[in-house]
Order: sequence, then structure tokens, then C-alpha cells
Amino acid sequence: MVTKTKAEATPNEGRRNFLKLATTAAPAAVAAAALSGTATEAEANAPRQGLQDTAHTSAYFASARF
Repeated sequence: MVTKTKAEATPNEGRRNFLKLATTAAPAAVAAAALSGTATEAEANAPRQGLQDTAHTSAYFASARF
């Protein structure tokens, strides 16, 4: 049985630590974003979907009437 020394195991250990941090930090970031009020503020200030009633659209509809 071949046993790796600590010097041989060190390069992958940094990667493993990064992956451990990434798997725990990502859900925490999602939870923090969900609990903050910035998402609801962004949705309230978002432009409305669909056709807006503006002077341009009103003029178009008036000219398109038969």
C-alpha cells in the first residue's frame, strides 16, 4: 500500500477547501438575497410588461380605426 505524504496531498487540499466553501456559501447567499427587501423593491420598480398606454400608442390606435 502506497501512502502519500502530506507534501504530496497539499495541492488538492486547497481545491477541496474551496469546493467545501463554495457548496456552503452559495445556499447562504441565496438565503440572504431571499430574506432581504431588495428583491421586492426591484420587482416594484421593474418596468411593466405588455403594451404601455402612451400618446404614441393612442395615436396609432386612433389612426388604425376603420
